[in-house]
Amino acid sequence: MSVSADSIRRTGTHSPETPPWIAMYHSVGDCSDDPYRITVSPHRLDRQLGWLRRRGLRGVSMTDLLAAHARGAAHGLVGLTFDDGYADFVETALPLLRRHDCGATLFVLPGRLGGDNAWDPLGPRKPLLDKQGIRLAAASEGIEVGSHGLTHVDLTRADDALLHAEVAESRAVLSELTGAPVDGFCYPYGTVDGRVVDAVRAAGYGYACAIDPGPLTGRHALPRLHIGENDNAVRLLLKYRLHRLRRRPVAGLR
Repeated sequence: MSVSADSIRRTGTHSPETPPWIAMYHSVGDCSDDPYRITVSPHRLDRQLGWLRRRGLRGVSMTDLLAAHARGAAHGLVGLTFDDGYADFVETALPLLRRHDCGATLFVLPGRLGGDNAWDPLGPRKPLLDKQGIRLAAASEGIEVGSHGLTHVDLTRADDALLHAEVAESRAVLSELTGAPVDGFCYPYGTVDGRVVDAVRAAGYGYACAIDPGPLTGRHALPRLHIGENDNAVRLLLKYRLHRLRRRPVAGLR
C-alpha cells in the first residue's frame, strides 16, 4: 500500500530533517538564446564547480548523497542534478565534472531518445542523448542515470494510463537500456501532487526530485535549487546559506 508524505509525517516514524542541498541544472552550452534560463555556459559551470571545491564541498549523485546522509556522513556533499538528458551533458558537462572530481545524477527521457526539447515552444532546439550517449553517461564513474518520465509531460494533468507509462514504464525501459537498476525519478516541470508522488513510490523508485514541493517534501519529493548562468560566487554563497531557512523539514529521509 502506498503511503503519502503527509501520513509519514503524522505517524512520526522518523524525525524531520533538513533536506540536503541539491542543485538543479539542465543544459550546458550557448546561453545567447535562452528564454527559460535553463542553460549554463561551460565557463560558468567550471567556475561554479570550482567554487564548491574551494569551500570544501563536493558534488555527488543523488544516490551517493542519500546513502551518505543515511550514514550520517553527508557533511560537505552537494547533490548535482541535470534534467532532460541534453546531449551536451556528455560533450561538455561530463569533462568538467571529471576535472573537479564531482559526480552527478542525469535525468533522461527514454521516450525521446535522440530527439530534442520539443516541449519548449520558445528558444532553440536542443538535441537529447541517444541510447549510446545514455549508456556512456551511465558507465561513467560517479554518474547516476534516473528517469524524467518518458516524454516530459505535466504528470499532475495525466490520466492513470499516461501516468503509469511515464513513471513505471520509463523506469523499465531505462533499466533495460542501461543494464542497471533505476532508483531516481525527476518530476517534469517540477509539478507534483499526492497522486503523482504515490505513483512514483509504487513504481519502485527510491527517491524523486521536485523543485518546491511544499508540504509534500520528503524522500519522494525532494526540493532543489535552480542554478543558472547568473549564479556567481556571491549568489551561490547566499543560496547555500539560506537553504536551511527556506526549505521545509523532510520526514523520513532515511
